[in-house]
This record gives sequence, C-alpha cells and structure tokens, in this order.
Amino acid sequence: MRMIAALAITQTAGFGVLYYAFSVFITPMSAELRASVPQLAGALTLSVLVSGLVAPLVGGWLDRHGGRGLMTLGSALAAGAVLAWSQVQNLPQLYLVCAVLGLASGMVLYEAAFAVIVAWFDAARRPRALLAVTIVAGFASSIFLPVTGFLVDRYGWRTALVVLAVGYGLPAVPLHWFAVRRRTVERPPPTRAAVGAALRERPFWLLVVAFLAQTGAVAVMGVLLVTYLITLGHPPLFAATVAGLLGVLSVTGRVVTTGLQGRYRIALVAATVFALQGVAALLLLFLGRSTSGAIAAVVLFGLGFGVATLARPALLAERYGTAAYASISGALALPITVAKAVAPPLAALMGFELAMGAVAFCCIAGTVGLIAYDRRGRTP
Repeated sequence: MRMIAALAITQTAGFGVLYYAFSVFITPMSAELRASVPQLAGALTLSVLVSGLVAPLVGGWLDRHGGRGLMTLGSALAAGAVLAWSQVQNLPQLYLVCAVLGLASGMVLYEAAFAVIVAWFDAARRPRALLAVTIVAGFASSIFLPVTGFLVDRYGWRTALVVLAVGYGLPAVPLHWFAVRRRTVERPPPTRAAVGAALRERPFWLLVVAFLAQTGAVAVMGVLLVTYLITLGHPPLFAATVAGLLGVLSVTGRVVTTGLQGRYRIALVAATVFALQGVAALLLLFLGRSTSGAIAAVVLFGLGFGVATLARPALLAERYGTAAYASISGALALPITVAKAVAPPLAALMGFELAMGAVAFCCIAGTVGLIAYDRRGRTP
C-alpha cells in the first residue's frame, strides 16, 4: 500500500538523520565547538526528552485530526532544524537546535506513524502493516551511519548536515502530505475522561513498568555495548562489528514476533523475549570475555531489540481500541522516553558489572509486568 511504503521511507530517513547520525558528528563537533563528549551527548539526550514531553500533546492532536498535516509540518521543521544545526557556533545554539529536533521527532517518528497505522488498518491487517514499516526502518542505522561518515569525511560535518537536511526534507514533506491518508469515517474525538480512565487503571501502569524497564535496558545496550565489549578485552573493530548485529537482529526479532502473534498472545510473546534478553545480559557479564560468549550474548539480546516497538501498539490497540489510541500511547511514551534518555548515562556511572546486573533486572521486571498484564488486564 502506498501509505505504508511512504511511512517506511520517512521512518528510515527520519531515524537515520534525526537520531543515529548524531553519533558521527560528535568527534568533529567536539573539536570545532570546543565541547566535551558528555556535553554533546547531552544535546541528544535533550532531544529525546523533548520528544517524550510533547508525546501526549501530539497524541491528542493525532486522535482529533489525523497525521497528515502534523507529520508534514514536522518533517519540514525537522529539515529546517538540521539545516540550522549545520550553522551552530557554540553549545547553547546546539542545545536549542536539538530541542527543536526533539519536537520534530515527536511529530514524525514511530509514535506518530503508528497512530496513523492503527487508525487506518483493522486488527487483522494492522500487525503486518506495523511490521512492514519497522522492518525497513530497522535498517536506518545500517544505512545512515556509513553514509553520514562518508559525507563527513569527504565534505566536513557542516556540509554533511546540509546534505542530510535536504535529503530528508525533499522526500519526507511530500510523502507525508500526499500519502498519509485521512480517516474515511469521522469519529468523535476522545474525551479527557476516556483517556483519564485508562490512566487510572492498573493494566496501563503494568504496561508502563514493563516497557519503561525494558526500554531502559535496550537503550543502555544500544549506546554502551561497544564500550562494554572493549572493556571486556575485545578489539574495537570486533566490538563495533558485533554491536552492528543489533540492527539486523532487531528485524529478525520483529518478523518472528509477528509470526508468533497469530498463535500466541502478544503480551506473552514479548514477555518471553524480555526474559531472554535478561539471560543475555547475564551471559555477557559472565562469559563475555570469550569471543563465542560475546557473540552469543549479543545475538540473544538483539533478537528482542525491536520487539517492544511492535508489542506496544498491539497491546494498546487491543485493550483501548483505536479512537483514543494516540492519546494513550503518548501518555505511555512520556515515561518510556525519559527512561531511554537517562538510562545510558546512569549506566555509564555504574561500571560494567553493576550495569549488566541492572540491565538483566530491568528485562526481568519487564517480563513480570507483561505477565501480570496478561493475567489481569487483557480486557477492559
């Protein structure tokens, strides 16, 4: 379908330009802006936090008006922010630009795209539609990290940002405007009472606990895995190569999860995957110094890297329906996004052993939360 193809393209480019590419710019920006790596990483953290803070507002808008106008405006804002990024001269300017990038990200990335898909597709077709978008977007880091690295090496970081801004904005703005469809049947906008009722229920908070804990664990591994592998004595090239498996494995995990979703309840499937990730963290802790142990741990953890991305919209739509999906999803996204932003720096302060124990604990907490949800909260 045209809309799914368009969203697959814009999500891949969006994550590649607005999130993953940042790591490539840290070294050249550090030298020119005279800023430390932690200071620059804080700019990305700010972007992630802003995207979470605006999620409830974005969700309410999506429920009432759909995604066409919002995602078109957001993609234009994102392209403009990346262009502004290419001109920053100091750290405060970078932080301001990243705050705008966070706002734009909240308007165009997964939360918004999933709301559009959930509103448009029925329950039978929705899992495959979500899978199609996330499979393609799962390769965002694999595509944009080397492309960005080439641009920085050949043209410098400022010109690279100009190229990325144009390369994102030119396709994303028209694709969001022409391909994101309006609802064929108008539905009354969700009331605050309906959303508030969901937030007062225990099942909602079980989902918060489950996905907040697992998202924090995934964020730690995604940001610090290369550093951890080097700490264990592995060569930097090996560490980077093995960590690069996470993107490919996340796609594999999403395909398997969607296939199992037709046979088993999605909460139990995700809970099982979260538990395996906890085992993987312990495996890395105790056997990660060996080559085979490190690879086995990364493979096992990586298979669950993108499962929560599919499980969250499926569980929310299953329980709360589609009329207020975006509003409730936005409320859920706020604490989860905060966890994504703050977990890596906290883990970096802990040291490897304690951090791996925390990752394992968080994965098991996610498992327990989903099992409790499945037993007590599957139906309103």
